[in-house]
Amino acid sequence: MIGAAFGLASALIWGAGDFSGGLASRRSPVYSVVLVSEILGLFLLTGLALLLAEPIPPPMDLLWSGAAGIAGTLGLLAFYRALAGGRMGVVAPVTGVVSAIVPVVFGANLEGMPAPQQVLGFGLAVVAVWLVSRGGDGAGMRGRDLSFSVLAGVGFGVFFVVIDHAIDSGILWPLVASRTASVAMLLIAVAAMGRRAEMAPRQLPLAALAGLLDAGGNAFYALAAQLGRLDVAAVLSSLYPATTVLLARFVLKEPISRRQWLGVSVALVAVVLIAS
Repeated sequence: MIGAAFGLASALIWGAGDFSGGLASRRSPVYSVVLVSEILGLFLLTGLALLLAEPIPPPMDLLWSGAAGIAGTLGLLAFYRALAGGRMGVVAPVTGVVSAIVPVVFGANLEGMPAPQQVLGFGLAVVAVWLVSRGGDGAGMRGRDLSFSVLAGVGFGVFFVVIDHAIDSGILWPLVASRTASVAMLLIAVAAMGRRAEMAPRQLPLAALAGLLDAGGNAFYALAAQLGRLDVAAVLSSLYPATTVLLARFVLKEPISRRQWLGVSVALVAVVLIAS
């Protein structure tokens, strides 16, 4: 139950972070938003690791963490690009479906099949995310935005799987290694493109908030994966689109159809089954 609670907490926090980052990406370059958020998240996680005096894990765990960070950052770049170009209430759920499928497949192979009620919960979670992604006003997705959403889901799913290999001996330092690899990759990419990582001053608070929330979501997911099954933690964490959709509704006034409200309700049932 504790692991499930951490997984659900990561979904709530990640959803809010994605909303903040997606909103900032509408007025600033995506790579600038991600770079600022990753750097601030790195400072936060490093400070916590030092404050709590967590032991440094073995080098192999740090390497796994770095690989997870690169996969997650590639997913985040694609995700923010899709959020900037399309409706948040449609883009986020599609990404959530894909990001849930990847770790479920790996979890079944590595840890065996989960309990029957949890399998039912997994299915309902995917149905919930799909319902949330289907607006009632006929709004669809452009092919490019759909491609970015799928790529983001794959990146997040790979992050879920790979970071699970690195957190046996700790939580914070693996996440620090993950963020360090992310920041290094982004800096190299910006230098290679010959661009300056500039951002509109008004978007800095949103990017900073996205970084802090993303770091918090990562920490809660790592705790959920460490205390329970990989697939349970990943599926619960992949319910983050519900938070993004609700924020888009109340902040941006994006309409929510009856079908999407049904999806949120189905998601709550899925949470109960998965956590049982």
